[in-house]
Amino acid sequence: MSDLDISVVICVYTEDRWEDILAAVASVRAQSRPALETLLVVDHNAALLDRLAKEYKEAAEVRVLANAGPRGLSAGRNTGIAASHGEVIAFLDDDAVAERDWLRHFADGYADPQVMAVGGRTMPIWASRRRPTWFPEEFDWVVGCTYKGLPAGRVRVRNVLGGNASFRRTAFEAAGGFATGIGRDGDKRPLGCEETELCIRLTRARPDAVLLIDDRAVIHHRVPEAREHFGYFRTRTYAEGLSKALVARSVGADKGLESERRYATRVLPAGVARGLRDALLARPGGAGRAGAIVAGVLTAAGGYVVGSVRARKGAFVVPEPGGGRD
Repeated sequence: MSDLDISVVICVYTEDRWEDILAAVASVRAQSRPALETLLVVDHNAALLDRLAKEYKEAAEVRVLANAGPRGLSAGRNTGIAASHGEVIAFLDDDAVAERDWLRHFADGYADPQVMAVGGRTMPIWASRRRPTWFPEEFDWVVGCTYKGLPAGRVRVRNVLGGNASFRRTAFEAAGGFATGIGRDGDKRPLGCEETELCIRLTRARPDAVLLIDDRAVIHHRVPEAREHFGYFRTRTYAEGLSKALVARSVGADKGLESERRYATRVLPAGVARGLRDALLARPGGAGRAGAIVAGVLTAAGGYVVGSVRARKGAFVVPEPGGGRD
């Protein structure tokens, strides 16, 4: 196991998730391998900033700070990176809880000095307590979770998934921070892919870099009732297309869509076939899952076309390499 110090960054933006935020912080404080510090980065919400500062004023290992950049998740993460002191920076969603050995499994990956990033497995906690029968596991990324089609075990990947990920500080020094204008911005359209764009930049800056996913590093991510409906599914897949267009514009379509081509040509057709088979066998939701996969592909493709046009206007900013401590 690596003996590197690990800082944990949790970006927050709304008091509506107050109990979730407290649970996320508690899960970090209960780790079998303690974090050096937990940084709560508040995204332009003075009331939440003040409330969290009072909540954790006696907790020396928890620091509350304001997003120093433009509104949005990417700038919040960059604020956390700049303020942190650990040699590894881990990121946890504000509506997720980490299992006790989460950081220990991350640390194991960094025993290899070429490893620049380690991600984990994110499991959904459905508000209705069960997966909607029509919702295909191949699209669990829609709700911020690990999806069917990702390889199992500890494996090398193109990119880690941002809500359950860690990076060496030197990764940011080599490649810069998260690009603003790609990822989420509070309650606006649910964009994503900022971690994909960063990881591709990282491997270009450091061709020897190794990026891993270790599925023993588990977090449990809350899925609210509003995200269990097809309307959100359609909105999120469209937004993913928009985001992928920005990534392709930033790093090129060859790398920007490399993993997506395999997913679209192998994983999704197999998912449609399973859904149709289940429908023929009168199993619940089979036809719905097959239809949702087709609809998801079409809406993502539509978003990509629209996003490609918008991307030519230059809608994102990539921070310069650095990532030093304050």
